[in-house]
Amino acid sequence: MTGPATTPRPPLRIVLCDDERMVRTALRVILEAETDLEVVAEAATGAEAVPLVRSLAPDVVLMDVRMPEIDGIRATEQILATMAEPPRIVVVTTFENDSYVYGALRAGAAGFLLKRAGPDELIGAVRLVTRGDSLLFPAAVRSLAEAHTAGARPAAPWVARLTDREADVLRLMAAGLSNHEASERLGVGPQTVKTHVASVLAKTGARDRTQAVIAAYEGGFMKKS
Repeated sequence: MTGPATTPRPPLRIVLCDDERMVRTALRVILEAETDLEVVAEAATGAEAVPLVRSLAPDVVLMDVRMPEIDGIRATEQILATMAEPPRIVVVTTFENDSYVYGALRAGAAGFLLKRAGPDELIGAVRLVTRGDSLLFPAAVRSLAEAHTAGARPAAPWVARLTDREADVLRLMAAGLSNHEASERLGVGPQTVKTHVASVLAKTGARDRTQAVIAAYEGGFMKKS
């Protein structure tokens, strides 16, 4: 006797935004080879992307940072500021030390991906961010943050309000660990880590894990650590 049939989950809906048509075509071919991924629209500029994303409400936007009219940073800001349930935005860039990347992360992008990334990395990145994790390269983010926060600055007030375990979790977030990886490192359950992450987001005033990591650098937490 067979069990009840399960309803297949709808594919993750993706919008591509890049001013190079060949790049968009290559991304589409890779993504649509997967049954759980669907490219629903393409845009060549940030100005085109913003209204498209607002009207289609995709799950993920792959956003180039250097584009004419409106760049990826401004487009990210506009999308996140005007949608009640915005998509996860992944910045796609040629250079990981590009100052545009840091600007996009500060604006609320969930992370970034290098254009030279392979198909498996691209597909994995899309699935990863939809689970609520951030897509960061810890060394690159540290380098970018240090370049943009040069000079001594006092620690942000929220740093003193972190519990010891919340501080541990934030350090692991900055190191790029997922909730599951952090739970194994700390010897606690994933739900416990998830609770600590939520508390860290509340105390830092961050929208998500990526912005919490940026806050950790800009608020003096990482230097204190």
